[in-house]
Amino acid sequence: MYVFKDFHNCEVRLTFEKKEGLLETKHVWVVCRYLDKWLLTNHSTRGWEFPGGKVEEGESITEAAEREVWEETGATIKSLHFIGQYEVKCDRSPFFQKAIFFAEINSLLQKATYFETDGPILLDELPANIKENPSFSFMMKDEVLPHTLKQIAKQQLL
Repeated sequence: MYVFKDFHNCEVRLTFEKKEGLLETKHVWVVCRYLDKWLLTNHSTRGWEFPGGKVEEGESITEAAEREVWEETGATIKSLHFIGQYEVKCDRSPFFQKAIFFAEINSLLQKATYFETDGPILLDELPANIKENPSFSFMMKDEVLPHTLKQIAKQQLL
């Protein structure tokens, strides 16, 4: 388990083992690849980030992952892999858990609306200076992303 502070100085606990609390996880985050590129979404207020969001009532976490990717990017998923999960504890905001997935994208379609985002962003590479890059969301600027990318490589998914 990795423990660190996030962009807002909240405690983050990240694990790549399935835990009992996974069934109660109410948020998902999906690291996406499409045609050898990283597929992100341009959140209208936070900036560039991987798709994700809340699990809706009666929805499984995998269904939520598929729906969020579709809503925020117009992409359909070819394969979806559970990677890990993390929890955030902060005095000024509620505690939450988020399941992390890696998705290989089957197709990317243009849509009339992308809900709370401005649609897809395709990048050949993720820049080394994400923390200093104002285009990226605060969600991309803590240690979850680098540890997750290492885990995806360890699982030989790239």
